Formats: sequence, structure tokens, C-alpha cells
Amino acid sequence: MDKGLSFPWQNIVLATKNKGKVKEFTRLLASFPAKVLTTADFPDLEDVVEDGATFEANAVKKAETISRETGFPALADDSGLEVDALQGKPGVYSARFAGLHGDDRANNEKLVSLLKNVPSEERQARFVSVLAFAVPGEKTLVARGTCEGQIVLEPAGGHGFGYDPFFYLPDKGCTMAELLLEEKNKISHRGQAMDKLKSLMEERFS
Repeated sequence: MDKGLSFPWQNIVLATKNKGKVKEFTRLLASFPAKVLTTADFPDLEDVVEDGATFEANAVKKAETISRETGFPALADDSGLEVDALQGKPGVYSARFAGLHGDDRANNEKLVSLLKNVPSEERQARFVSVLAFAVPGEKTLVARGTCEGQIVLEPAGGHGFGYDPFFYLPDKGCTMAELLLEEKNKISHRGQAMDKLKSLMEERFS
């Protein structure tokens, strides 16, 4: 698919320092016709404050800010977990659900604590990923992907990151953390969003 892109930039910047996301995006963008950098390659950049009320708002803000400050196209992801029994929480606060940003253990402990008395059939949840691709002088492209599942109270699997060990995929019979990266990217919220974004990019740049 990427071979159809007429992409005039040699570099794009991933607007994240999250090692798990960088690993997934590096694989997803393996055939992309540009070198993939991260914000770690620009040590003077300040973190973008994620104060939007939606995944879309946060993704667009991060992509446009990093693109403006580096002068390169920037790809940003804002993603999280929505649990029906918690009225859609943690949502945009997924990374800081327990208070400290990026504390996976504390976030998962809080999630399990809130759901421990909820029957398994009522623990439906979904991962959501919104990608924003900002290019200097162009309208920002936005794509959303989702992956349905349910929350389990005991973790399983050593792959992935975040809530993956507690996110059970009924169709696969395992948690997200039990999937190898290549298999995860085929069905994940982030993989689906990337497929949609690539189609938008082909329309814009081919």
C-alpha cells in the first residue's frame, strides 16, 4: 500500500515517547517511504499537555504541535480503554487512571478493584485508538480504530503493555498480551486505525 504514496518528506515524527507504542508503530510503518523518528530524537521538545475531552482532540493537538515545532510531518496516537460498566471510563484518562501518568500496575489494580464485583458478562470493554497525521500546510488527517473485548480479573500474557494482560478477546480465546506483536497489529485498535489512515494518506498524497 505504501508504495502508492508520493510522499515528499524524508522523515516523519512519532509524537510519543511511549516505548510500547513506538515498538508497535515501528512495525506498522515498516514499509512507509520515510524514516521514522520519535520525539526522543528532539530532546528540546516539551511534552504536549493532553487536556482534550476526546481522543480526537488530544491526537490532533499532539500531531499538530510536534509537526509545527519540528517542521516535519507528525503522527500522533491518543488511545485508551472504555469499559461499559464504568460508563466509558477510564477513556482519555487511561494512562493516568490511578493518578500517575504511565503507571501500568497502578492503573490495572484500580481497574480490577472497580470491577471485582461485576459479573464477567457485564465487563464488556473496547480499546480505542485515534491517529492524527499532521503535515505542514496541510489539513490534518484523522482515523479511529476500535477493538472489542472484555475485562478479566487475572492477568495473562507477557506481551504488549498497559491494560493488555487484562483485555480478553473472545474471538481469540486469549488476552491481548498473549498475542505476538504481528498478530496483535492485525486486529488491534491501533492497527485498524493505521489501515484507515493509510487509505486517507493514499488519497491525499498519491
